[in-house]
Amino acid sequence: MNILGINAYHGNASAAVVCEGKLIAAVEEERFNRVKYAAGFPAQAIRYCLKAAGLTLNEIDHVAVPRNPYARLATKIFYALRMPSFARERAKVLLKFQGIPEALAQAYDADPKKIRAKFHRIEHHQAHLASSFYCSPFDNAALLSADGLGDFASTMWGTGNGRHMKIEGAIAFPHSLGLFYSAVTQYLGFLKFGDEYKVMGLAAYGQPEQLELFGDIVRFENGSDSRGFRLGLDYFSHHRTGPEMSWAEAGKTPTLGKLFSEGMERRLGPARSADQALEQRHRNLAASLQVRLEEVYLGMLKRLADRTRLKAVCLAGGVAFNCVANGKIFDATPFEQVYVHPAAGDGGLSVGAAFFVWHQILGRPRSFVMDHAYWGPEYSPERIRRAVDSNGLAQKGCVISELREQELMRRAAGLIADGKILGWFQGRAEWGPRALGNRSIVADPRRPEMKEILNQRIKHREVFRPFAPSILAEATAEYFEKSHPSAFMTLAYSVRPEKREKITASTHVDGTGRLQTVTREANPRYHALISAFRDLTGVPVVLNTSFNDNEPIVCRPEEAIDCFQRTKMDGLVLDDLLITRP
Repeated sequence: MNILGINAYHGNASAAVVCEGKLIAAVEEERFNRVKYAAGFPAQAIRYCLKAAGLTLNEIDHVAVPRNPYARLATKIFYALRMPSFARERAKVLLKFQGIPEALAQAYDADPKKIRAKFHRIEHHQAHLASSFYCSPFDNAALLSADGLGDFASTMWGTGNGRHMKIEGAIAFPHSLGLFYSAVTQYLGFLKFGDEYKVMGLAAYGQPEQLELFGDIVRFENGSDSRGFRLGLDYFSHHRTGPEMSWAEAGKTPTLGKLFSEGMERRLGPARSADQALEQRHRNLAASLQVRLEEVYLGMLKRLADRTRLKAVCLAGGVAFNCVANGKIFDATPFEQVYVHPAAGDGGLSVGAAFFVWHQILGRPRSFVMDHAYWGPEYSPERIRRAVDSNGLAQKGCVISELREQELMRRAAGLIADGKILGWFQGRAEWGPRALGNRSIVADPRRPEMKEILNQRIKHREVFRPFAPSILAEATAEYFEKSHPSAFMTLAYSVRPEKREKITASTHVDGTGRLQTVTREANPRYHALISAFRDLTGVPVVLNTSFNDNEPIVCRPEEAIDCFQRTKMDGLVLDDLLITRP
């Protein structure tokens, strides 16, 4: 039984293949077309997934699409009558969704009438919940999905038991924690799709002086109100004009229209333009935004824990990428175990839709746990060597050494310990937006100046954004105040005060780190690199950032070499090859 999941005509277009209840491959389209958050139809991602599974299109039994046009139909009709222009745009997207069989056939130059697969429309947030619960190690768990908008809902919660999910409630448009965060992100002058994580980093530099006012922007009662929260709609415009979205076009980064209203500017002051210098007022507003999100998000989770009496929770949706809030779950709620899907945003919908079909529709038992994120393309040593030779690195003065693993780890760790910046390209590409040791740039976390060096020489990004620590899982409790696994960099913990100077470059200004806990089982080679660095320095941590420079994370060896050449990286590891500059 082979199931293809497709997230199409939506931000983070992606594909995934599940065979006999086990994930075989999953990847976002952006890794191939090199367009950040790429939308459109993920033809290249689909072709990769089928090739990785050794399948032809005719061998696919089910196709799962995470969109259900009939979900909350009455609400959709109500707002369509109020916002006809928005309704017309949504109708165009709906037509594209109805044409997915034809688009799939076109990707394979096939006759759509001969595709034997059965197509399923899975509601957006049910696919989110499925992506987390059915990939988690838990037999029983509370479930929460929160994002901007999907099938006219922003939030959904329930419980998972074995192969069944039970939906207990949802919050419909126009109330949305995701749109709340996006609207204030825009107000603060960060206008690109996906910029919310920048504001999360900025928040650590401010004080939540406007928290009382933000309590009016998002209203939440700790009682039994089943809605969970409501937006103060005077601060927003999306309920009057519709959230203007352009994410159906292939080859383009999605965009969001203006979400905040003049009412927000009247209460908070004039919005910041993108080229305006950041003031302390902006930092304080970012802090107020973050704290209010945490109050509502953690309040909903506490209510969910109290109602279900469960000790484990599975999280998905774009809000679940807020690692700062996630790191506070253990102190703010009764939950003792947390699982966040590595592609918690809309990219993960393809995996969730596929597993929803396998378990919820077909009733098949569970046999899979996603304990690592390495589901993307990998490349043979021959392909890597051809890429190196074709770029003429030796002729440009680079030293190329092919090394056995133990020597490779020793020399790579030595370069990092000497303050060098190393590109690290191994195995299969990561699933989701985080570099987790297969498409990473690694550096020495002990050096206070390393953050500035990385920004000047390679990353060219805002100075207030933190870099992440990758730590040997067995050393987590030694360096952090929490030891619950964070394999996918979805939780931020406080660094123990006595350890902050030891890993100062990967410790944020608020004393936290968005850590990746690395086990030998999940990634033996990355674990070996960090172990070699520990043996040299006594520190079981490396600074880890994504292998890119204002672009999607590199996928192919050619892209890794290109990034190495146009930045000021000191070295590059490609499989068993160590490449250093003269």
